[in-house]
Amino acid sequence: MKTLVKLEILRTLRNRKFMFFSVLYPGFLFLIITAGADKHKKLDGSDLTVVAYYMVAMAAFGAMTAVLMGNAERIAREREKGWVRQLRLTALPGRGYVTAKIASAATVSLPSILIVLVLGAAVKGVSLDAWQWVALLASVWAGSMVFAALGVAIGYVATTDVARPVSMLCYFALAMLGGLWVPFTTFPHWLRTVAGYLPGRAYAALGQSIEFGDAPHAKDVTVLVVYLLLFAGTAAWLYRKDTRKA
Repeated sequence: MKTLVKLEILRTLRNRKFMFFSVLYPGFLFLIITAGADKHKKLDGSDLTVVAYYMVAMAAFGAMTAVLMGNAERIAREREKGWVRQLRLTALPGRGYVTAKIASAATVSLPSILIVLVLGAAVKGVSLDAWQWVALLASVWAGSMVFAALGVAIGYVATTDVARPVSMLCYFALAMLGGLWVPFTTFPHWLRTVAGYLPGRAYAALGQSIEFGDAPHAKDVTVLVVYLLLFAGTAAWLYRKDTRKA
């Protein structure tokens, strides 16, 4: 399993085009969305400034882009070429396969998150305590593992032709309902209630709680852990199911 983890990370780092787009894309979006925004202006119904809100939102959105889109399509392609079948013929357990894919995705998501936070502090003037910056980086990075696991599950059940549209549908739906594009405070009450039990909203709420100077809420952490176990468990089950066929 350790060998596969190392191999997956190296393969990701060698894909320069993917790394360039995935790492710089969220920072570019953050600068566009907040262009001309007053750094002191607060969102309606929230004590967060517009810039601070979208800093966390775009860091989360960029991480989702890297881990979900990258994993799903790549795994579907590997299955089509026979690489996954070769792995199934080894003693590699399902959890080892899922772990390796999540680890390679985390390699991309970490620098993309870091760039958005640096831009927020250096360019947009977002001011937070040192512990908040560290906690933001750690929480947004750790939360992205949920969507990396979802990408593995989609890539393992979908063909190459449909992996991209399926992952894009999940990606945009979770991002929209999570309030990453439109402020969550503008949602009607019923939609906020529903979205509160989805991973996209719980993910964004981690960083926003830290920006308020609080610890992430237990409900948000619980929602993310439940979805992580669900997505990772599904991906591992699909791997073992194919292993019995091989």
